[in-house]
Amino acid sequence: MQIGIDLGATKIEYVLLDNNNKELLRNRIETPKNYSETITSIISIIRDIENKNKNNLNVGICHPGATDKTTGLIKNAHNSLWLNDKNLIKDLKKKINNNIYLENDANCFCLSEAFDGSASHYETVFGIILGSGCGGGLVINKKIISGSNGLGGEWSLNQMPDMKVQNLKSEEKIDFSNRIEGFLSGKSIEKNFYLNFKKKMTAKEIFFNYKKDEKDASKFIDDYKIKLARALVVIITTIDPDAIVFGGGVSNEIDFLDEIKQITSKFINEPNLKTIFLKPLYGDASGVRGAALLGRENFI
Repeated sequence: MQIGIDLGATKIEYVLLDNNNKELLRNRIETPKNYSETITSIISIIRDIENKNKNNLNVGICHPGATDKTTGLIKNAHNSLWLNDKNLIKDLKKKINNNIYLENDANCFCLSEAFDGSASHYETVFGIILGSGCGGGLVINKKIISGSNGLGGEWSLNQMPDMKVQNLKSEEKIDFSNRIEGFLSGKSIEKNFYLNFKKKMTAKEIFFNYKKDEKDASKFIDDYKIKLARALVVIITTIDPDAIVFGGGVSNEIDFLDEIKQITSKFINEPNLKTIFLKPLYGDASGVRGAALLGRENFI
């Protein structure tokens, strides 16, 4: 059995998987907004599960951002700032002796879907998270490829193709708004819709209106399709994965993956684009399942 913990910005979800990938337990709690209480919550989850199962279990934790391979410190956790510059494994190990493994949340999502999810029959799988933020993960032969900087799969940090690239001077701050995440994430959808139409709406409401053929929403989402396709060109022409799996709340609203694939194939000039576009088998549960599999990968 393995414990998986998804350390999100608003909730901590956790599961217990048996060795056949069957869920024995699933639950979630609200995420504390400071580091010390987060540590306390994680330890409480682990101890409660172990007390009920009379076992010392491997623990996989997925989180936003990446873990620096040299220092062990978490970095780039933009939606969970209290995690940045913290050594989560070291601090947990002060109070528990479990084997603990950390990984980026999008990587765990991709691992879950490549391991026994919708992309389990494919060798090279790219997982995309389109939620309040935007991220990606790469799995080859059911192994996460995180890279030397822990940035493997983080395609959303690229500039959106066709946007003007910022010419930085030493005193200038980086403008993140032209990055892929600045157009495709849920928060960016809401921000950009307001900038275009002076209407404050949630991403879910915008997609709802699009499906009702409302003029502004239709114009906006049609442009979103083009931007998403342009961003996918970066992935396909660099990695050329067998399959791309789309997860996250925004992806749940997308019912036009076939159209996105057609647009993408035109941009690449590849009429017979073989890349498979998929929805996840496990939906929003894939990240936490992938976290549990981290222990499986190392010990079974």
